[in-house]
Amino acid sequence: MHARTQKPTHEKKRQTELTRGALLCLRRYEMVRAGDRVGVAVSGGADSVALLLLLLELRRRLGVVLSVIHFNHKLRGAASDADEKFVAKLAGEYGVEFYVEHKDVAGRAKREKANLEDAGRRARYEFFAKLVEEGHVARVAVAHTADDQAETVLAHILRGTGLAGLGGIHPVTEHVVRPLIEMRRAELRAYLKSRGQTWREDATNRDTTRMRARIRKKLLPLLEKHFQPAVVSHLSSIADLAREDEAFLNLLTRKRAAEIFEKGADAAGVSIEELLAPLHQEKFTTERAEEKKNEETRALSKRLVRWIVKEGKSRAGQLNAEHVEAVLKLAEHGENGKSVPLPGGMEVRRERDALVFRTSTSAKRDHSRQYEQKIDIDGGSGAGQALVPVLSLGCVFRFTMIDWPAKRVETSETGPVLDRDTLRFPLVLRNWRPGDKLQPQGHCNAHKLKRLLNEKHISRWERDGWPVLTSGGVLAWARGFPVAAEFAASERTRAGIVIAEQPL
Repeated sequence: MHARTQKPTHEKKRQTELTRGALLCLRRYEMVRAGDRVGVAVSGGADSVALLLLLLELRRRLGVVLSVIHFNHKLRGAASDADEKFVAKLAGEYGVEFYVEHKDVAGRAKREKANLEDAGRRARYEFFAKLVEEGHVARVAVAHTADDQAETVLAHILRGTGLAGLGGIHPVTEHVVRPLIEMRRAELRAYLKSRGQTWREDATNRDTTRMRARIRKKLLPLLEKHFQPAVVSHLSSIADLAREDEAFLNLLTRKRAAEIFEKGADAAGVSIEELLAPLHQEKFTTERAEEKKNEETRALSKRLVRWIVKEGKSRAGQLNAEHVEAVLKLAEHGENGKSVPLPGGMEVRRERDALVFRTSTSAKRDHSRQYEQKIDIDGGSGAGQALVPVLSLGCVFRFTMIDWPAKRVETSETGPVLDRDTLRFPLVLRNWRPGDKLQPQGHCNAHKLKRLLNEKHISRWERDGWPVLTSGGVLAWARGFPVAAEFAASERTRAGIVIAEQPL
């Protein structure tokens, strides 16, 4: 009788298939690299224990060094401590390093008036991030499965969500990877049984007063039995497609935002026309066509609003659909000067045909943009000069005495020129003030500077701290305008003062 190689058992096939599936997922999403130190987050439950065993099988092929990470939430008393002991023993059996953290999650949730589950998740991921920052691990593998993905997508749908929410759990987020995201929970339990490996059960997972547990224990089984046996697979596919579309739309948003937003140190502005029709170059002449144009790209307009608020907000704050609609309504029908407060310490204001987004911190800082400095120019031999830094504007003003006839041609590109002999002292550089009047060269009458700034479409925020120069209390010059007619250089001028501005 010839000896024959025995065929693999059913259990051995299952083990091989799961190991291959985990390897494919790790490689498809480039979750780890050879040489990485990978911490495996093990709670003691079946999914995380299966993750550890699968990665132990694959560690040589992947070229990684494994350790075990456990977070004790202190929520279940002795049961939580028993979980920790179980995981510590498991790490010891396989000879891998063990990292543990203990936190009073219930106390934190109470202090922060937060949901207990959310407080636990944040505390857990903070622990993971700390291990990465301290160099103990480069990646943290967590045991989310296809079932977790389906539950998450359903939970988001039931609460109300958009495309980003339909994307569910991402296979990779920063340093966290999820090698089991395409595997079913039942397969993992069967795998553990075939290995003779025990695990811990968390009684809170059966608490159907919690929405997640109700979805797991009631809704998904109902959908599988009476509507669609492959519902978990289909929901996972929806999540994959949603993430792909979301990634593309985010790329399009960033690219278009870089083209249409003008960003300064304290604010960002955008043309209303470009915000409401961000992909259209052609001009529409009828109201109906204009409405159609806006409807076609409204989704991108909303994304642009979300992008600029996310980029500019100075503190935490969640922008919701109502906030976005308020911004678009301001763009479509708002009055000039009207503003809308936004989460994250931001405000958006309509300035004629543009919207200006600004943090409240910047707005407060503008009130401190008040300054007043006397200018002392040494007039000896025509080489006098004064440098006046204005920290609140981030610039310095240079006042230079020149011999006018000799240097006249050179001043065409250096800045405005005042007639030295018509000036009255003291010369003072200060911020503009309500009531200031200026008669620029070429104008027959003096006008309020506020009106002149409005005509140049200088927004309220931009004009805060706007620099002016007074001569004997009379405005001789204001940034962006010709010098006052009374002090302008002429054919009779023999000595001039050139004004130049440069960044600090």
